[in-house]
Amino acid sequence: MNHKLITTIESISTNSISEERKTVLQPLADYIQTKIETGQTIRLNFICTHNSRRSHLSQIWAQTMAYHFGITNVFCYSGGTEATAMFPKIAETLSDQGFQIQKLSETENPVYAIKYAENEAAIICFSKEYNSEFNPKNEFGAIMTCNNADEGCPVVFGAEARFPIKYDDPKPRTIAHSKQRCMRKEACRLQQKCFMFFHW
Repeated sequence: MNHKLITTIESISTNSISEERKTVLQPLADYIQTKIETGQTIRLNFICTHNSRRSHLSQIWAQTMAYHFGITNVFCYSGGTEATAMFPKIAETLSDQGFQIQKLSETENPVYAIKYAENEAAIICFSKEYNSEFNPKNEFGAIMTCNNADEGCPVVFGAEARFPIKYDDPKPRTIAHSKQRCMRKEACRLQQKCFMFFHW
């Protein structure tokens, strides 16, 4: 990892996470721990409505935290109940935090390669439905990151476990000059949660 990303991770504090929120996060942490103890592959699919903000941030930070804590056989994915495009401010925010970002296509739904370590494969990000061919078909944990996806997708086919861990949507607050500040704030909250998934 580059120095800036390491600094970002070292600055994470979980002290502000309430006990109520920790109770919500505990089942997912237990799921991951059980997989580690039994030597199983860990597949996590983060699902929101449009696969544009929260689900991408969650996917990227969960994969990064797994690497940071030396947990192998972790594969993180994301998807939505519909496909749109990854919000451009997500790439900017991640770059500010120390990730290497490469935009691979200039389409309505761009494809990004996001690297957290020099010798690790890039995370490929673009908006897709949660059951896309790009994502696992079975033996994965489905993490519902918003109310709309949780309510609109009562059954996630192929998932062996489902976790309704909902984050605030940064979209309503991303207006004018406050866009980047709001996105950074939301990214920090997601970092905390992903930190706890792998280091309870």
